[in-house]
Amino acid sequence: MQKLLATSALIGFTTLPFSAGFAAEPDATKKNVGHVRASAPSKVSSSEPSMMGSTAPTDQAPEKVEVKGARHRQVGGGLMVKEDAPKSRSTITSEYIEKQATGLNPMQLIEMLPGVNTTSTDPMGLSGGHMTMRGLTESQIGFTLEGFPINDIGNYAVYPQEIVDPENLRSINVEQGSADLDSPHISATGGAVNMYLMNPKDHLGGKIVGSYGNYNARRIFGRLDTGYVGHTNVKGFVSFSDAAEQSWRGPGGQNKMHGETKWMSAWGKGNVVSFSLVGNQSTGVLFPSTNMAAWQSKGVYNTYESKWDPKHPSANYYQLHRNPFTNIYASAPSTFTLTDNLTLTETPYFWYGNGNGGGAYNESLTSQQYGEQTVTGSIGPYNASNTKSLLLYNPSNTQTYRPGAVTKLTLHTGINRLTVGYWFEYSKQRQTAPFSLIDGETGKPDDLLGGGTNMVYSNGVTAQYRDTLTQTRIHTMFIVDSLSLLNNRLTIEAGLKYAVVNRDGQNNLPDTSTGRYIKGSWQQPLPAVSIRYKINDENQLFASSTTNFRIPMNTSLYDSGSYNTKSHSYSTQANANMKPEISISEEFGWRYQGPLVMGSVSYFHYNFTNRLYQQSVVTDTGYTYTRSINGGNSHADGVDLEVGTRPILYHLRPYFSAEYINARTDSNIAAGGASDFVFSKGKFAPQTPKYQLGFNLDYDDGHLFGGYSLKYVARQYSTFVNDQHIPGYLTMNINAGYRFKDWGIMKSPTLRLNLRNITDRRYLGFVNGTAANALATTGMYGSKIKGGNTTYSVAAPFMVMGTASVDF
Repeated sequence: MQKLLATSALIGFTTLPFSAGFAAEPDATKKNVGHVRASAPSKVSSSEPSMMGSTAPTDQAPEKVEVKGARHRQVGGGLMVKEDAPKSRSTITSEYIEKQATGLNPMQLIEMLPGVNTTSTDPMGLSGGHMTMRGLTESQIGFTLEGFPINDIGNYAVYPQEIVDPENLRSINVEQGSADLDSPHISATGGAVNMYLMNPKDHLGGKIVGSYGNYNARRIFGRLDTGYVGHTNVKGFVSFSDAAEQSWRGPGGQNKMHGETKWMSAWGKGNVVSFSLVGNQSTGVLFPSTNMAAWQSKGVYNTYESKWDPKHPSANYYQLHRNPFTNIYASAPSTFTLTDNLTLTETPYFWYGNGNGGGAYNESLTSQQYGEQTVTGSIGPYNASNTKSLLLYNPSNTQTYRPGAVTKLTLHTGINRLTVGYWFEYSKQRQTAPFSLIDGETGKPDDLLGGGTNMVYSNGVTAQYRDTLTQTRIHTMFIVDSLSLLNNRLTIEAGLKYAVVNRDGQNNLPDTSTGRYIKGSWQQPLPAVSIRYKINDENQLFASSTTNFRIPMNTSLYDSGSYNTKSHSYSTQANANMKPEISISEEFGWRYQGPLVMGSVSYFHYNFTNRLYQQSVVTDTGYTYTRSINGGNSHADGVDLEVGTRPILYHLRPYFSAEYINARTDSNIAAGGASDFVFSKGKFAPQTPKYQLGFNLDYDDGHLFGGYSLKYVARQYSTFVNDQHIPGYLTMNINAGYRFKDWGIMKSPTLRLNLRNITDRRYLGFVNGTAANALATTGMYGSKIKGGNTTYSVAAPFMVMGTASVDF
């Protein structure tokens, strides 16, 4: 079935219309008169602002991203562009991206934008990272690349190290308040991050980049552009990168191989067809999270063990905590001008992922729980008669197949534009956790994916820590009507998305609270309205109100983990009847877009109902379990600000961003083993910095360039009662480089030096796991509630990296 699904998806890509030619980013090279180029778009391709927006690459209007001829004049050094959306949106361009440390992941690249709080656990970002935006986590933010969804379909997590090589990025836009109505997400209650690849070049050429830094960080990147192939309008590029670094905290290291290709053809009035393929393979050692007690006693030295003792095997040996994962993303966004007034946009995609997060446990072979049934275990030559217990490798495997497509038709008649569309997706996610053998001499797993010889119970069943299959079907219809008045100065728009999501779950563990088969079904109307008034060429006002939703994670459907015969339950408990998380957000803002200075300020307010959380609970008897909950309601009010300039005072381009937010929990949260609640109503929301400030100063005279940036993030609470937090922190980065004159076939040879976290600050950068309370407390009904477990990520240290690059 898996092979059939994969084959069907690939066949679909060869038969469906694909495209992704971007109207933006005209090529700076000399026009090739030997090819028939696409003429100007018809009036269908209106540049009017829209809440439908820019999810598909072909929705990007030409003026959205400045052309390469304007390089070194972009606002803020590439941290701002001219925006017309009737809501908050910030964009970074390739000019800013190419000056940052090589290989940074997308979360690291957008760290300066208003409302964005990101952290990475290693300098290059190879181990991933975390992010909040206006206090909402990455699992509440919709990520897309070339118009297709990146978030995991099960738990909505984002693994930024797997997505894209920065050298191939044209732009990243961040929508702080709400995703566009055509965004293919079922979890974007907190905005969206949309990434777009550059177009292939018109002429044969390429790029080579080599970098080296501390912690033995090294990376090489190469891209080849074909130019137009023969006498056709087809052009493409192929790229490859290889990166590695040693762990700065503990033994081991991170590495990844990454490849991308994009092909496109454009003809006629606005017809664009393209195909993009991304492949990623990584095998690094995970960084352990920490709790407050471990941080205060061990600091950054709370790590996995570097040495293996065959006589005393340890589950904390680093080779047992590797993170092998393979991803393949394919996307084929297309735009066809059917008539002068009608445009079809089609974005088929296919998403594949397979890997795990490692782990190991000492397992008894003389007594195992298969639900309520006590059994013995055996694996290879080991069984209950010759071995009492054994350290076994126990990875959490996930394999996902995920085809889908977004289709929309846009009809433009005079001052009116009507868009109707449909998004369908089917996903199949298999999640297992078998027990397999570890080499007694080296401490390495026999198979990183948990294959080979597995532990089997005496009843003949293969032992699993979790064993589920989730099939998700998404049907989403949307319609938007836009009216442009007063010579396009006033734009009024209203839309409705109606989402239907069905999940069929199968849990193969015994004696679960839900039974073997579980169904989940959610239907939700999501209205949106917006207005933009253009006062003059430099000033505009905008306002919007949107509704978004996030359905519960697939893990909430299942019991998993170890079975406790006293509580008759698993260590992770299902909560299959949870409601979807609903957000209603409003924004009002003003933009100034002058010839020298650009700025934007927006006030935002959001209300959440049925907030979704994962919670760690410690019962009165000391038994600990995790569960998903609806955490009641919350609201927030805040202001975002960003200001940037074109070159002033000897090629200097400053940029400043800021956010103030007052986010409050509106409900008392369930906690503890008893049916009681902590006093969380009115408390500041966890994982939310009250203040953020960002500053970037860019200098670029065409040859010599440099930059200095700083980011301040205020304290972040880790509990709903605000009895534990991580302090605020300030980080600073520096870059400097020189572009030499062209030399033969070598274009713009460049040397660059990047320094990140220049003060080598050691700090907790992110709240990984929240709890109702960290300290023991008394509940609303008088129950004694023990402190829960909160966890944190340790942020990356100082990094220095030198880079040499050349185009040809």
